[in-house]
Amino acid sequence: MAESKYGKYIVTEPKANIVKPSWSPQGEAPGRVAYLDNEVIDGAFYMECVWIMPGLRPPPGVDIEKLSPQAHSHDYDEILGFFGSDMEDKRDLGGEVELWLEDEKHIINKSCLVFIPKGMKHCPLYFKRIDKPIFHFSVGPGKMYF
Repeated sequence: MAESKYGKYIVTEPKANIVKPSWSPQGEAPGRVAYLDNEVIDGAFYMECVWIMPGLRPPPGVDIEKLSPQAHSHDYDEILGFFGSDMEDKRDLGGEVELWLEDEKHIINKSCLVFIPKGMKHCPLYFKRIDKPIFHFSVGPGKMYF
């Protein structure tokens, strides 16, 4: 963004070298669009946006469970978003996501928001089927994702 008084609040480049907790898949998310936290803009809270594309598969010999966030909780509330890309049927997710909340398995096949209260164990999270692009985000008022 061009230098200006408030241009610093517009983030167009992904954050480099994101430090992730040990239970989270390491490396760059292939469809990451944007990432924001207190290190990107002082005072900002955490948010990450990712496109999940059809054909996304683990590399040969790598178990999908090794690429998925594992069960964890935060000391802040979190919202997960899952949105389909079919403009003729915006409610259709265009795939299937398995998300665990505490000890309950949920299968998501509709566009939705998931509110996760602070302290609630959530994940693993698996994109089981991807027929069309799925837009996914997570946001929490913590300054960093942990």
